[in-house]
Amino acid sequence: MLIHEYQAKEFLKHLGIKIPEGGVAETPEKVREIAEELLVPVILKSQVLSGGRGKAGGIIIARNPEEAEASARNLFGKKLITGQSGNRGLTVRKILVEKTLKIKREIYLGLTVDRRNEGVAAIVSSEGGMEIEELARSNPELIKKEYLSPETGLLPFQGRNLAYFLELQNGAFNTFIEYLRKLTGFFLSHDLKLLEINPLILTEEDELVAADAKMDFDDCSLFRHPEIAALEDLSEASPQEIEARHFHLNYIKMDGHIGCLVNGAGLAMATMDIIKYFGGEPANFLDIGGGVTEEAVSKAFEILIEDPQVTSALINIFGGIVRCDLVAKGIVASARKVSLKKPVVVRMEGTNVAEGKKILEESGLPFHFVNNFEEAARLAVALSRT
Repeated sequence: MLIHEYQAKEFLKHLGIKIPEGGVAETPEKVREIAEELLVPVILKSQVLSGGRGKAGGIIIARNPEEAEASARNLFGKKLITGQSGNRGLTVRKILVEKTLKIKREIYLGLTVDRRNEGVAAIVSSEGGMEIEELARSNPELIKKEYLSPETGLLPFQGRNLAYFLELQNGAFNTFIEYLRKLTGFFLSHDLKLLEINPLILTEEDELVAADAKMDFDDCSLFRHPEIAALEDLSEASPQEIEARHFHLNYIKMDGHIGCLVNGAGLAMATMDIIKYFGGEPANFLDIGGGVTEEAVSKAFEILIEDPQVTSALINIFGGIVRCDLVAKGIVASARKVSLKKPVVVRMEGTNVAEGKKILEESGLPFHFVNNFEEAARLAVALSRT
């Protein structure tokens, strides 16, 4: 789960890591008020859950409060289309207003789970402000990594190695090591997948200031951190996605016309791929999971089939822990509730498949049974066009 920059910076502030002076605004008038308090040129930063905000026009420098308010009026409600947002874009609802910094150097500092090395990678570069992925491709020699174990955390020599690599001097050297120690402790104790400060600014006064921050928490651990789960921004989620969450369904709305109901993320991805292969467009990703109930299956099918974009549906179930008859009962209950008129292609295999098919066949509803995966996808695509 990603959180906004201003939320991430609150965590940094509590850790004792210096952040720029500023505040969050939801109106142009509030932007002006904050700018007046800071009494210097300010930077307006659109708070959307995406990188590449600057390139998309979501970050603006204002020289005075009047200019800040005028710029904010153009930003609020604007759809930012970034490399990570897709064509729909992300709506600007909040703006972080911060005091500009006198920059001597920009540094990249990141922590991420490294599955290949079975630990956490602490990553630094003297070329901060750039996308680390692009830097890794073009100039890998400018990046240094230290791998740390979750059991031991950051060892003292590792922090020094990274500080020496960055050629930090005097107080900045010690401050960097202290920042890194606090960040790795926070990363491990709060189950993060990614933590980035990019850039970490070395000011002309030789202070280290986190000019930007990104935090991505492991969704599977949020039950341990309700205070973090409460920070989730659902403003860009569709009503269907929000409803699906209440039933612990993995649902993501998409732009196509073929609804998909599948058990297992891998099978769901394969189902979407084969729909694309035959010229169709999936309307959603929907994985009902392994411990699903009949009620949740019923709700999943209801969410899927009531989407006005959906013109046909493909149910692709490989019964294991999830029994085919349980899925069939849930689908039939939902289909009768919504007066199903759209064509639905069904492919079922596995546990209690005969019982599942019998329930669907005896329902009298417009189900099309296909045993072959490819033929099921081909038929769903054809029906979506008719």
